[in-house]
Amino acid sequence: MESWVVGVDLGATKIALGLIDPQNHVVSRCRFPTEAAQGPEVAVAHIAACVAGMEAGLGAGASIAAVGACSPGPLDHDSGVILDPPNLHGWRNVPFKQMLSERLNLPVVLEHDAKAAALGEYHFGAALGARSMVYIVMGTGVGAAIVVDGQIYRGEHNLAGEVGHITIDPGGEVCSCGNVGCVETFVSGPNLARAFRRLMVQTPEATPPGLPALREITGELVDRLAQQGEPLALQVMARAGEALGTAVGSLAMILDIDLYVVGSSVAKAGDLLLGPARQALSRHAYSSVAERTRIVAGTLADDAPILGCGWLARQQLERVG
Repeated sequence: MESWVVGVDLGATKIALGLIDPQNHVVSRCRFPTEAAQGPEVAVAHIAACVAGMEAGLGAGASIAAVGACSPGPLDHDSGVILDPPNLHGWRNVPFKQMLSERLNLPVVLEHDAKAAALGEYHFGAALGARSMVYIVMGTGVGAAIVVDGQIYRGEHNLAGEVGHITIDPGGEVCSCGNVGCVETFVSGPNLARAFRRLMVQTPEATPPGLPALREITGELVDRLAQQGEPLALQVMARAGEALGTAVGSLAMILDIDLYVVGSSVAKAGDLLLGPARQALSRHAYSSVAERTRIVAGTLADDAPILGCGWLARQQLERVG
């Protein structure tokens, strides 16, 4: 369709928007802190301001036709209601699609962030040409989306893919969801930082000089240190990769899907994370399954959910048009 659309990636810490041209290229961006404690009304107002600015920059006769948005789950994609995501504290039963559509006077579609990113990678990125795939998003939180024969598999209650909150260590740490030993406690950005801080306290003699204060350590910093070969950071990444590979091994045995695309900020570590994951996979699945299962990094980075939201916006236009 010859239309301009906007993709909105609503995250726990930031909101990112992308203006998408008719050829599915992101040509303009807007990004700002989520500040979830201020409530969804403030977030909608900031999003609307960004959309208005993007539209003002279009040429004569061009306009934005629809908006696709995504957020952490759980949510109801049909009604467009954000239910009770653990990483958006206080956002409970928020009619986000309605709020945004009324504010913008445009068609809006709402999807789970991992599912939107999966659609981006499936149609435009690392899974292009694949029949089925699982996309695992690793950032502030951890989620997954399952694509079977080109269609999102949602489950009976639209909860399929919450891989971040399955237990892999019953004696592990308490997760943000209240469970213990979840995948998220090993591989999310905040938990990478937490694991690194713990090692700094336990082995001060091994801590590299010049680091910021403990409370200022972030998952992105751990990633950078690992890429520089820092031993403590490499240890944290190896532990996270093993947890990821354990989860993928279980998914591969259950789903019989061969391709697992890992995306978002944590995945920027590349083989420092995916190498240990592939090794762990071989220990947690039949040899015949592990041999054909691929764990690869996404190719679209932060644009995956934005492009997926754009694709959904175009589908919405086809339905209403």
